[in-house]
Amino acid sequence: MSQLDLAGEAEVSTRHLSFVESGRSAPSRELLLRLAEPLALPLRERNRLLLAAGFAPVYGERVIDAPDMAAARDVVEAVLNGHSPFPALAVDRHWNLVLANDAARALLASVDATLLTPPVNVLRVSLHPDGLAPMIVNIAEWRHHLLSRLRDEADGSADPVLARLHDELRAIPIPAGLRPPSFPSPVAVPLTLRDTATGRLLSFISTTTVFGTATDVTLAELTLESFYPADDDTRRAILGDA
Repeated sequence: MSQLDLAGEAEVSTRHLSFVESGRSAPSRELLLRLAEPLALPLRERNRLLLAAGFAPVYGERVIDAPDMAAARDVVEAVLNGHSPFPALAVDRHWNLVLANDAARALLASVDATLLTPPVNVLRVSLHPDGLAPMIVNIAEWRHHLLSRLRDEADGSADPVLARLHDELRAIPIPAGLRPPSFPSPVAVPLTLRDTATGRLLSFISTTTVFGTATDVTLAELTLESFYPADDDTRRAILGDA
Protein backbone atom coordinates (compact mmCIF):
# COMPACT_ATOMS: atom_id res chain seq x y z
CA MET A 1 0.00 0.00 0.00
CA SER A 2 1.39 3.39 -0.98
CA GLN A 3 1.80 6.21 1.51
CA LEU A 4 -0.95 8.12 -0.30
CA ASP A 5 -3.36 5.19 -0.08
CA LEU A 6 -2.50 4.59 3.58
CA ALA A 7 -3.01 8.25 4.43
CA GLY A 8 -6.38 8.19 2.71
CA GLU A 9 -7.50 5.04 4.51
CA ALA A 10 -6.35 6.41 7.88
CA GLU A 11 -7.89 9.83 7.19
CA VAL A 12 -4.63 11.71 7.80
CA SER A 13 -2.64 14.01 5.55
CA THR A 14 0.32 12.55 3.68
CA ARG A 15 2.47 15.32 5.18
CA HIS A 16 1.60 14.30 8.73
CA LEU A 17 2.10 10.62 7.90
CA SER A 18 5.49 11.45 6.41
CA PHE A 19 6.42 13.31 9.62
CA VAL A 20 5.37 10.27 11.68
CA GLU A 21 7.40 7.90 9.50
CA SER A 22 10.50 10.10 9.74
CA GLY A 23 10.16 10.56 13.50
CA ARG A 24 9.55 14.30 13.23
CA SER A 25 6.08 13.87 14.72
CA ALA A 26 4.86 11.48 17.44
CA PRO A 27 1.70 9.56 16.52
CA SER A 28 -1.29 9.46 18.82
CA ARG A 29 -2.77 6.16 19.94
CA GLU A 30 -5.81 6.80 17.77
CA LEU A 31 -3.66 7.37 14.69
CA LEU A 32 -1.74 4.15 15.25
CA LEU A 33 -4.98 2.19 15.51
CA ARG A 34 -6.31 3.86 12.35
CA LEU A 35 -3.10 2.96 10.50
CA ALA A 36 -3.24 -0.64 11.73
CA GLU A 37 -6.68 -1.19 10.22
CA PRO A 38 -5.88 -0.78 6.48
CA LEU A 39 -2.56 -2.57 7.04
CA ALA A 40 -4.58 -5.52 8.43
CA LEU A 41 -2.21 -5.94 11.34
CA PRO A 42 -3.12 -8.84 13.66
CA LEU A 43 -4.27 -7.78 17.12
CA ARG A 44 -1.04 -9.01 18.72
CA GLU A 45 0.97 -6.81 16.34
CA ARG A 46 -1.29 -3.84 17.06
CA ASN A 47 -0.54 -4.21 20.76
CA ARG A 48 3.19 -4.33 19.98
CA LEU A 49 2.88 -1.21 17.84
CA LEU A 50 1.19 0.64 20.70
CA LEU A 51 3.82 -0.51 23.20
CA ALA A 52 6.64 0.62 20.90
CA ALA A 53 5.05 4.07 20.81
CA GLY A 54 4.70 4.20 24.59
CA PHE A 55 1.01 3.35 24.85
CA ALA A 56 -0.67 0.56 26.76
CA PRO A 57 -2.10 -2.33 24.70
CA VAL A 58 -5.83 -2.11 24.03
CA TYR A 59 -6.55 -5.72 23.05
CA GLY A 60 -6.84 -8.25 25.85
CA GLU A 61 -5.40 -11.76 25.77
CA ARG A 62 -7.36 -14.22 27.87
CA VAL A 63 -7.12 -17.99 28.15
CA ILE A 64 -10.01 -19.78 26.48
CA ASP A 65 -11.20 -21.05 29.89
CA ALA A 66 -11.45 -17.54 31.36
CA PRO A 67 -14.96 -16.71 32.70
CA ASP A 68 -15.45 -13.81 30.29
CA MET A 69 -14.52 -16.10 27.37
CA ALA A 70 -17.37 -18.50 28.19
CA ALA A 71 -19.61 -17.30 25.37
CA ALA A 72 -16.81 -17.59 22.81
CA ARG A 73 -15.85 -21.05 24.07
CA ASP A 74 -19.50 -22.14 23.82
CA VAL A 75 -19.52 -21.00 20.18
CA VAL A 76 -16.34 -22.95 19.41
CA GLU A 77 -17.67 -26.08 21.09
CA ALA A 78 -20.99 -25.74 19.25
CA VAL A 79 -19.21 -25.52 15.88
CA LEU A 80 -16.94 -28.48 16.64
CA ASN A 81 -19.70 -30.68 18.05
CA GLY A 82 -22.07 -29.68 15.25
CA HIS A 83 -19.53 -30.98 12.75
CA SER A 84 -19.73 -34.51 14.17
CA PRO A 85 -19.47 -37.28 13.14
CA PHE A 86 -16.68 -35.73 11.07
CA PRO A 87 -13.46 -34.57 12.77
CA ALA A 88 -13.00 -30.95 13.80
CA LEU A 89 -10.59 -29.20 16.14
CA ALA A 90 -9.46 -25.76 17.28
CA VAL A 91 -5.81 -24.73 17.46
CA ASP A 92 -3.93 -21.67 18.64
CA ARG A 93 -1.42 -19.62 16.62
CA HIS A 94 1.30 -22.23 17.19
CA TRP A 95 -0.92 -25.15 16.16
CA ASN A 96 -1.41 -26.35 19.72
CA LEU A 97 -4.68 -28.16 20.32
CA VAL A 98 -7.26 -26.11 22.21
CA LEU A 99 -10.48 -28.08 21.71
CA ALA A 100 -11.59 -31.08 19.63
CA ASN A 101 -14.78 -32.99 18.99
CA ASP A 102 -15.16 -36.72 19.68
CA ALA A 103 -14.37 -37.70 16.09
CA ALA A 104 -11.06 -35.83 16.16
CA ARG A 105 -10.15 -37.29 19.53
CA ALA A 106 -10.87 -40.78 18.19
CA LEU A 107 -8.23 -40.27 15.50
CA LEU A 108 -5.68 -39.66 18.26
CA ALA A 109 -6.35 -43.00 19.95
CA SER A 110 -3.34 -44.67 18.31
CA VAL A 111 -0.95 -41.76 18.97
CA ASP A 112 1.87 -42.34 21.47
CA ALA A 113 1.08 -40.83 24.86
CA THR A 114 4.25 -38.71 24.84
CA LEU A 115 2.85 -36.71 21.91
CA LEU A 116 -0.41 -36.13 23.75
CA THR A 117 1.16 -34.39 26.74
CA PRO A 118 -0.08 -30.78 26.71
CA PRO A 119 0.52 -28.66 24.82
CA VAL A 120 -0.42 -31.07 22.03
CA ASN A 121 0.88 -29.79 18.72
CA VAL A 122 -1.34 -31.13 15.96
CA LEU A 123 1.28 -30.71 13.23
CA ARG A 124 3.80 -32.71 15.25
CA VAL A 125 1.16 -35.35 15.90
CA SER A 126 0.41 -35.50 12.16
CA LEU A 127 3.99 -35.99 10.94
CA HIS A 128 5.71 -37.83 13.79
CA PRO A 129 6.34 -41.59 13.29
CA ASP A 130 4.76 -42.20 16.71
CA GLY A 131 1.78 -40.07 15.74
CA LEU A 132 -0.58 -40.27 12.78
CA ALA A 133 2.12 -40.55 10.11
CA PRO A 134 1.96 -44.38 9.85
CA MET A 135 -1.80 -44.11 9.18
CA ILE A 136 -1.50 -41.42 6.50
CA VAL A 137 -1.45 -43.10 3.10
CA ASN A 138 -0.38 -39.94 1.23
CA ILE A 139 2.16 -38.91 3.88
CA ALA A 140 4.58 -37.33 1.36
CA GLU A 141 1.85 -35.16 -0.16
CA TRP A 142 0.37 -34.24 3.25
CA ARG A 143 3.80 -33.50 4.71
CA HIS A 144 4.63 -31.21 1.78
CA HIS A 145 1.31 -29.41 2.21
CA LEU A 146 1.72 -28.88 5.98
CA LEU A 147 5.35 -27.76 5.78
CA SER A 148 4.56 -25.30 2.96
CA ARG A 149 1.68 -23.84 4.94
CA LEU A 150 3.77 -23.64 8.11
CA ARG A 151 6.67 -21.96 6.29
CA ASP A 152 4.31 -19.34 4.84
CA GLU A 153 2.90 -18.63 8.31
CA ALA A 154 6.37 -18.42 9.86
CA ASP A 155 7.60 -16.05 7.15
CA GLY A 156 4.47 -13.90 7.26
CA SER A 157 4.46 -13.51 11.04
CA ALA A 158 8.22 -13.64 11.72
CA ASP A 159 7.27 -15.86 14.66
CA PRO A 160 10.37 -17.75 15.88
CA VAL A 161 8.22 -20.47 17.46
CA LEU A 162 6.67 -21.30 14.08
CA ALA A 163 10.09 -21.17 12.42
CA ARG A 164 11.53 -23.63 14.96
CA LEU A 165 8.50 -25.89 14.58
CA HIS A 166 8.95 -25.89 10.80
CA ASP A 167 12.62 -26.85 11.13
CA GLU A 168 11.79 -29.57 13.65
CA LEU A 169 9.10 -31.14 11.49
CA ARG A 170 11.14 -30.83 8.31
CA ALA A 171 13.91 -32.83 9.99
CA ILE A 172 11.61 -35.79 10.73
CA PRO A 173 12.64 -38.60 8.36
CA ILE A 174 10.07 -39.93 5.93
CA PRO A 175 10.10 -43.42 4.44
CA ALA A 176 12.67 -43.91 1.69
CA GLY A 177 11.40 -43.29 -1.81
CA LEU A 178 8.64 -40.88 -0.85
CA ARG A 179 8.83 -37.49 -2.53
CA PRO A 180 6.53 -34.45 -2.62
CA PRO A 181 4.16 -34.53 -5.59
CA SER A 182 5.45 -32.88 -8.75
CA PHE A 183 2.01 -31.40 -9.52
CA PRO A 184 -0.86 -30.13 -7.34
CA SER A 185 -3.93 -32.18 -6.54
CA PRO A 186 -6.86 -31.43 -8.89
CA VAL A 187 -9.08 -29.85 -6.22
CA ALA A 188 -7.49 -29.90 -2.75
CA VAL A 189 -4.83 -31.84 -0.89
CA PRO A 190 -6.66 -34.63 0.94
CA LEU A 191 -5.76 -36.26 4.22
CA THR A 192 -6.07 -39.97 3.48
CA LEU A 193 -5.89 -42.32 6.47
CA ARG A 194 -5.96 -46.08 6.73
CA ASP A 195 -8.22 -47.17 9.59
CA THR A 196 -6.04 -49.47 11.69
CA ALA A 197 -9.04 -51.43 12.94
CA THR A 198 -10.75 -52.12 9.60
CA GLY A 199 -8.06 -51.42 7.01
CA ARG A 200 -10.40 -49.15 5.05
CA LEU A 201 -9.32 -45.80 3.65
CA LEU A 202 -10.79 -42.55 4.95
CA SER A 203 -10.11 -39.47 2.86
CA PHE A 204 -10.84 -35.90 4.02
CA ILE A 205 -10.51 -32.35 2.78
CA SER A 206 -10.28 -29.55 5.33
CA THR A 207 -11.65 -26.05 5.74
CA THR A 208 -10.43 -23.29 8.05
CA THR A 209 -12.65 -20.98 10.11
CA VAL A 210 -11.57 -17.91 12.09
CA PHE A 211 -13.42 -15.30 14.15
CA GLY A 212 -13.78 -12.23 11.96
CA THR A 213 -14.90 -9.82 14.70
CA ALA A 214 -12.65 -10.86 17.58
CA THR A 215 -11.23 -8.12 19.81
CA ASP A 216 -9.40 -10.55 22.09
CA VAL A 217 -5.97 -11.73 20.94
CA THR A 218 -6.56 -15.37 21.89
CA LEU A 219 -9.86 -15.54 20.05
CA ALA A 220 -8.48 -13.73 17.00
CA GLU A 221 -5.67 -16.26 16.74
CA LEU A 222 -7.91 -19.30 17.18
CA THR A 223 -8.36 -21.44 14.06
CA LEU A 224 -11.00 -24.10 13.59
CA GLU A 225 -10.01 -26.93 11.25
CA SER A 226 -12.97 -28.98 10.00
CA PHE A 227 -12.54 -32.16 7.96
CA TYR A 228 -15.13 -33.26 5.39
CA PRO A 229 -15.33 -36.56 3.49
CA ALA A 230 -13.42 -36.27 0.22
CA ASP A 231 -15.34 -39.12 -1.40
CA ASP A 232 -18.57 -41.10 -1.11
CA ASP A 233 -16.85 -44.16 0.38
CA THR A 234 -15.56 -42.11 3.31
CA ARG A 235 -18.94 -40.45 3.83
CA ARG A 236 -20.74 -43.80 3.84
CA ALA A 237 -18.15 -45.40 6.12
CA ILE A 238 -18.48 -42.65 8.73
CA LEU A 239 -22.22 -42.09 8.54
CA GLY A 240 -22.81 -45.83 8.62
CA ASP A 241 -20.93 -46.00 11.92
CA ALA A 242 -22.51 -42.86 13.37
